[in-house]
This record gives sequence, C-alpha cells and structure tokens, in this order.
Amino acid sequence: MFNPAEPVFYRHPVYVRAAGERHTVINPATLDAEGLFAESTVAELDSVLNAAKTAQSAWKRLDAKSRATILHKIANRIEATDMRTCAELMSREMGKPYPEAIGEVANCAGAFRYFAEMARDEAGKVAGTTQAGSFQYARYEALGTSVHIMPFNFPILLMCWTVAASLASGNACIIKPALATTLSTLEFMNVFEALPDGLIACMPGGADVAQYLISSPMTHAVAFTGSVAAGKAVAAAAASQMKPAVIEAGGSDPMIITAHAPLDVAAAGAVTAAFHMSGQVCTSAERFFVVDSVHDAFIEKFAEQARRLRIGNGLTKAEIGPLVSEAARKKVIRLVEDARAKGATVVLGGKIPESEPVGWFYEPTILTGCTPDMAIMQEECFGPVAAVARVADFDEAIERANDSPFGLGASVFTTSLDEAMEAAERLESGMVWVNNPLIDNDALPFGGWKASGMGRELGRQGLDAFRRSKMVIIDHKPVIHDWWYPYPDSWFYEEGGRKHV
Repeated sequence: MFNPAEPVFYRHPVYVRAAGERHTVINPATLDAEGLFAESTVAELDSVLNAAKTAQSAWKRLDAKSRATILHKIANRIEATDMRTCAELMSREMGKPYPEAIGEVANCAGAFRYFAEMARDEAGKVAGTTQAGSFQYARYEALGTSVHIMPFNFPILLMCWTVAASLASGNACIIKPALATTLSTLEFMNVFEALPDGLIACMPGGADVAQYLISSPMTHAVAFTGSVAAGKAVAAAAASQMKPAVIEAGGSDPMIITAHAPLDVAAAGAVTAAFHMSGQVCTSAERFFVVDSVHDAFIEKFAEQARRLRIGNGLTKAEIGPLVSEAARKKVIRLVEDARAKGATVVLGGKIPESEPVGWFYEPTILTGCTPDMAIMQEECFGPVAAVARVADFDEAIERANDSPFGLGASVFTTSLDEAMEAAERLESGMVWVNNPLIDNDALPFGGWKASGMGRELGRQGLDAFRRSKMVIIDHKPVIHDWWYPYPDSWFYEEGGRKHV
C-alpha cells in the first residue's frame, strides 16, 4: 500500500519512489489537495521498458492455458480485494460518486476471465490448401509491449479492457494513467501481483510521457481513450512508427425518442444516459431528437426525473458530482450560453448550483429548441447537459442524429420493432442501444465510427488488436513443383508474340 502524500510510480511488484516533477492532486469537489505523485523520468521509462522486454520474451512462450490461469488469478484477486480505498481515491481525484467508483472496479474481473478463455479458444486458422500435400494456416502471435494511455472518467475499467486483451495475447503492458486519476490507478495495480516481474508497469506523467512511450522502439502497439484532438495526435504518432493503435476518441451521442416510445421508461433512461457521472461518459447521450407528437410529454417527464437528482461531493449521497476540472466546467458553460443566445430554452438547470459554491459543479441541464447552428449540437459537451431538438418524425430523427462528425454510440426508445430494426441499420455509429443505453458486453466490440475512433476494444476484435498474424505453409512431403525455376522453353514468348501457356 502506498502513501498518497508521497510521489510514487508502480513497477511490478512494488511501488518505487519516482524522481520526476511532482504533481498535486486536487479534489474537484472541495479544491483541497489530496496527495502527490511524481512524473516518470526518461531513465525510469527506459528501465521499465527494458524490464518489460525481458519479461515478455518469456511470457509470450507460455502456453495459452498457463497464461489463462494467471489471468484468472488476477480476476480472483479483483473479486477478493476490498476496493474501497481505490474507489475512495477515485472519488477524491475526479469527483465520481462513490457507488459508481466502487462499481467500476468491481466490474473489471470479467474482462480478464473473458480474454483468458478467448485466447485459449483459438490462435489461428487452418485454410483449405492451394496445393495437395501442403499444410497451410495462419497463427496469431504477440506484438511485444503495448502502451495504454488512459482517460480520467473510467480509469480502471477501460484500462482492464485493453490490458486483459494484451496480456492474454502474450504482450507486456505499460500504463500511462490520466493525470487526474493517477492515485487510484496506482492503488489498483496491486491486483497484478500474479504476473511475472516486469511484465506490467504504471508510469505516471503527462503528454511527454505518452509521446516517449509511443515513439520508443521498445513498444509495439498503442491503446488510447480520450478527446478527438488527442486521439488524432496519438494515431499519427503511432502511424509514424508503423504501430497499430486502438483509438477511442469520444463523441456526441444522439438519443431518439420516437412516437412509439415508452415515455416513462424513456425519461428514466434519458436521465441516466445524459447525466451519469455528470455527463462525463464517452457514450453519454448529448443530442436528443424527440418526435413532435410526444415532445412536450417527454420533456415534462424527463425534467421531473432529473429534478430528483442530488448534487454534491462524490463521497456523499449524491448522483451528480463535480466536473473534473475548471476547464471542463468552463466548456459546459460556454456551450450552454451559446445555445441560450441562439434561442434555446432552459427547462432545467443551466447554472452553477447555489448549494455548491466550491468545486467544479454544474446543475443537470435540459435545453429545448436546439438547432444545428448551436455549438452544443456540433461539439462534444462532456457535461450534464441534454440538448433537445423537436423533429417531425422518425426519419428526420435518424437524419439529424447522423448529421455529426462523431459516430460512437446512439440510443433509441421505441416499442415499434420496425423502428428498432431501422435504427440499428441506419444509425451511423459503432454501437446502437434500443431501450437500454450505455450497456456494454465483454464479448461484443466497443468503439466508434467517423471521428469517434478506430479499432475496437472488447470482443474478438479487441483481442486481435494486440495480436499479429503469420501465414505458415508446410509441405510435409517435399516435392519439386513444376512452376519452380528454370522455366521450360515452351513457356516463353516466341518470335511473333505468340505465348505458350
């Protein structure tokens, strides 16, 4: 166990005093200092990368069953560990309500169990041969060392999604936690005690650390979750080194309320989809398209449900904690004020709560009358704001939902099977939820279209992101083939241009 007042980084199997620049962790609810951590130095990064190379050379040679056994031990440790310290640190660092923090860490074991068995299930493909007497197949092998650049909003769960897949594939892992959630990430690293020394490391720091890890010739793949701008920079840096990258770059997810929506269920689901973790979820519903015939009734129920939410410190009885930083709140304020100036109506919220004068709080906000010229309909808000547009019908809702540079997820509430199937087919996003937003599944791919990212986490595609294929041809009965050199004279062009086949 580490003392959060002392600067550390994690290098398996122990915490190590780090020598880099110190960062003070500020609680976004109280603005009090919660602890310190130190940025990793180049010397420390090189030491960890060398250790990872050594450990990975042995790890990749382990049989899949042995690797799976160790990953199940990690899952067992997660399930058996009292995660209250980790969850409390997360709440103190970035404001997440405690029930959501403890729920996040509790849900991590499944990814390790899923990928442990997925990697055992198949490791290649036997193909139909192109020649008799030849064994022709593809095999999947580890890449080497993967870099995992984590966000602040789900620092533990999203780390586990990609780390579990990478470890199952035979790689070593270097984690660069978000500055805002470094302490909780360091605390969680204790669960990896079953791994060989050096195979995993958590290296705190900012963009310089991430850039160094991406550019290092000792790393071979990158997983990133964060903003679109940062995602593009990471993707470009990885591409310049010819390294595969999984980029999850957020979005501005639409929610459609059709004329056939179950309004009570839709209103409750909309509150969770829009305001969960103060809207700081990459798949938060931000743009709402409500069919005219149910618009007013839905807004009444939506606002009624939202008024029940409590605002406060994540360690109190509150659903709505602070935004992660002052800059995050300033962006929300800018987008709401722009919408208000262009004609939007504030049905609920739209201001800093009087009950919370300290910290980066903002009230759950519902705007109606939103139009495409408003910035909030074009940018990712990442705050507790639902921007609602009235539409004539289902077709207009689909068209407006797709009119975005983003394409992460999209939600629909309807009791019409026709509308549900049409939405699943026509929405331009990597994920579609009908009557149940924000759900994920370890066995299904998670990721977006368009500017929302590339590559996939979870599912078979999430495993393949950390493996490379190798084609193998084995002729177990060697023979001389008729197409080998030298060619017979009859195969060449003769005078006059006639060609023998």
